[in-house]
This record gives sequence, C-alpha cells and structure tokens, in this order.
Amino acid sequence: MGKKKILILSFSPLHSDPRVYRQIMFLKDTYELIAAGFSAPAIDGIQFALIEHKLPNLVWKMAAVLNLKTGRYEDYYWSIYSVRSAWSKLESVECDLIIANDLLSLPLALALAKKCKAILFLDAHEFTPREYDNDPIWRFVFQKFWEYICSKYLPHVSAMTTVSQGIADEYSRLYGVECEVITNTPFFKDLEPSQVNEESIRMIHHGGTNPARKLENMIFLIDKLDERFSIDFMLVNNRPRYAMKLEGIAQNKPRINFVKPVPFIDIVSTLNKYDIGLFLLDPSAFNYRMALPNKLFEFIQARLAVAIWPSPEMARITEAYDLGVVSDQFSVEAAAGKLNALTTEDIVRFKQNSHQAAGMFCAEKNQDKLIGIVAKLIGS
Repeated sequence: MGKKKILILSFSPLHSDPRVYRQIMFLKDTYELIAAGFSAPAIDGIQFALIEHKLPNLVWKMAAVLNLKTGRYEDYYWSIYSVRSAWSKLESVECDLIIANDLLSLPLALALAKKCKAILFLDAHEFTPREYDNDPIWRFVFQKFWEYICSKYLPHVSAMTTVSQGIADEYSRLYGVECEVITNTPFFKDLEPSQVNEESIRMIHHGGTNPARKLENMIFLIDKLDERFSIDFMLVNNRPRYAMKLEGIAQNKPRINFVKPVPFIDIVSTLNKYDIGLFLLDPSAFNYRMALPNKLFEFIQARLAVAIWPSPEMARITEAYDLGVVSDQFSVEAAAGKLNALTTEDIVRFKQNSHQAAGMFCAEKNQDKLIGIVAKLIGS
C-alpha cells in the first residue's frame, strides 16, 4: 500500500511563503505531496502544479464590485483568474486530503475535495473577515463576502488551524468551529547570542513594506532614542511607493539604514549579528492586534532581545519568557522610554533568555502537532 496523498493548495509563491513551505517540509517524508501555488516550493521530490495569476483589468474590477455589492459572491469568487487557473490544473487530481491555505482557497478546495472524495483541512492563517477592517473601502467592498465564505464553507472543514490563540478564539466565537494554533515559528538554528557593544546597540526590523503597519513609527523612534541605538530596516519592497516614502523620511537620520533583504531561509542567521528585534505594529486592524508573526519567532531564534508595543499575543510570550521590553502604550514615546532605560546587562539577559527559548519556539515543535492532526484525519 502506497503513501497517502495530500494536496497543499495556496494562492502564494511557495518558494517565499514560510508557513506553506514548512507544511511541505513537515509532511513530505510521511505522505506523497502535490503542492499548488504561484511558484514551485524549491523542495526536491514534490509534485507541483503552477497556478497562474495576473493583474485584473478595469472591466473585471467593475464587474467584481457589482457582484460583491449585489451579493453574487459565488459569481465573484469563480471569476477570479487564479481560482479558474487552479481549477483547470487540479480538477483531475486524486488525493486523500486537501490542505487549503487561507480562506481564498477554501471554496475551490471544497469543490476539489467533493470531486475526489478527499478530507478538507483549512489553515486559515489570519482572521480574513477583519483582515483590513481599518480600511473603510475594504469594509465596504469585501467584508460581507468574507463573512459569507466563513458562514457557508467553514462547516465543511474537518480540521482547522490558525496562527494565534486570539484569532482561533474569534473563529470559534463567531462561527462555532474548533480551531487549533500552529505558530509561525522557523526551524531551529544552532546559534549563540552575539556580543553586545554597550556603545552601539544594533536594532533590526524586517518584513514587507505594508503601509497599514505604519513602519514610519519605527523611523520616528530613532529621534527619541539615545545615541547608543541604530536601526536597520531589511524590507521586502512589495510596495515601491511606500518604500520610497520611508526612505525619504529617514533621509537625514544617519542612525537609520536600509539593508538588502535575504531569502526567508537565511533570515535567522542574518539577524543573529544584531541585538534587538524591533516591531512596533499599529493596532488599528484586528489581525494586527492579535498578531503573532514570523518575525517575533525569528527574533527569538536569532537570539535577539525583543522590543514591541503591547500587542497581546506577542506581549504574552515576550513577558512570560523575559525576552525584552513591551511598552505600556501604543506610542513611539512609550517605546523610547523602555529602550532608553535598558542597560547593557538587560540586553545580554534578554538575548540569553531568547537562547534558552529557541528550542521551544521552533518549527520542529509544530511539526509534531501538524503530523498529529493529519494522522487523525487520514492515518499515517
């Protein structure tokens, strides 16, 4: 009897999507995998189906808004180019389990699961019905669509995961589904904390250039920090106009630097030379308030101290393991006060505590959990 077969479906570039990449790595030795996405996962021995995608034209956008505002949600969904591409590539696939990543893939995954009599597992990642609830245009156009997707399709899911307990609780509260947590932890790296120079405290922020995160707050922070501190930004330039704005704000701030991004598998080793991982995440959207992102765990795995605003999910871990500073308020001034009060000994202690926690907050712990969930659904 051969291995059970799993389709891992994601509307994302698989070579640069850390969460989906880890799913593939977790399961590839136990199951036969087919991965479907916008790019190949760059993992040997994995079947791959390319989902094509392209920017929508104005006519499609107008029709999409009309469908969304008149409640023709299925018409909108099945008109999405990448959804139609995925269906054409995957409709003949035979598998035992489909792992749908993000709610966008869920209706397609259910249609495929019914066709080949597969079990359906959803990794919701974030809380999509309120993903951009700080944007009135997004709320006006998309929120009811995502609420419809949850109400109609979540009851058909046999297992469900997300990135943080706050998001899992919200799915359970609103839609009555059981939702487990698989955190965004990277694979364990055998590293030591780097030495701290008391006259030069090196801070790092890495990630995408998303305007909703208000990354400029971390640039403004440098004006309120003492001369020990500098901040490097290692940004994936997916919003060029916003990236240019950030560089303009930082233009006359010599203690701010922009450094070239590295592939996600190299992030932890690259961060290791720094002292503090910095993430002041604006809490204006629900997912931002409940965020438990890759970068927090990459800070820990890189053996850095952590500096954050009081985002509850991140703060819970940072405070429980004494990994760094959590400001009392969501303000640049509050963060600066906490950082300026740090001694070199504090930073050394936080980095050593991250070193102790690295074995706990690593992908290997989540691998056991995911394999356990899958084994309950289809056996091993």
